[in-house]
Amino acid sequence: MKPLSTLRLWLLPIVCGGLFFALWYGVRAVSGFQSWILPTPLEILLAAWNERSRLLNAVGSTALGALAGFLLAATMGFATALTLGISRSLRAGLYPWLLMLQMTPVIVLTPIIVLWAGPGMPGIITITWLISFFPIVANTTQGLLSTDMNHVALFRMCNASRWQEMWMLRVPSAMPFYLAGLRIAATLAPIGAIFGEYMVGNASGGSGGLGFLVYSYNTQIKIPALFATALTSCLLGFVFVAAVAWLNRAVLQKWHDSFDHQDH
Repeated sequence: MKPLSTLRLWLLPIVCGGLFFALWYGVRAVSGFQSWILPTPLEILLAAWNERSRLLNAVGSTALGALAGFLLAATMGFATALTLGISRSLRAGLYPWLLMLQMTPVIVLTPIIVLWAGPGMPGIITITWLISFFPIVANTTQGLLSTDMNHVALFRMCNASRWQEMWMLRVPSAMPFYLAGLRIAATLAPIGAIFGEYMVGNASGGSGGLGFLVYSYNTQIKIPALFATALTSCLLGFVFVAAVAWLNRAVLQKWHDSFDHQDH
């Protein structure tokens, strides 16, 4: 059954993708839309090949901003969650303000970010951090608070200090939650970097990130190239998510219950 299950795991996405592309070509054929309205997948791939030099340069810039913002969010998010997990009073006082920060539209904060952080890469990193930060805090805090109370009682019976309880029990227990927050942030980081490049980025010498290419191709009505930029953005997102998935497996595989069924 295992080889059959593995085959099904690979085959189903291929079948669904084939049906989606068949529908895409069918809509194009029936509607009579031209390529500048609805390009075909082949036209998008040709545009990506023709624009490969600009796309490669742009994706490198976007990846740098996304990675910096993601790492900043991962570090600060973990530290903030620890702060919230240590004290109920701190959690009650700070968490509503974190919610308010998360619910404030980033586009409203963009002029302030430009004023405080500056345009270009600092502003892009700030926007990426802002978009990626809260899922990490929320998931990790929930993990710290979801520790098995029987284990907590055992630590307290042994007169463990609050920091011993936090680092030796609650943090390992919260690690799956933290990694789940990182997976969410990994999908948001490239989006945040592209949005930041579109809103606060600059392009000296005619080069810039994917957000700059979105603006450039849109103004030039190069719709196949615009779709190619979107495809490149998706691939960048897959790289981020794959990296976090690898980290998740490396950290949890040997001890966490979620991997038990995969080992048998």
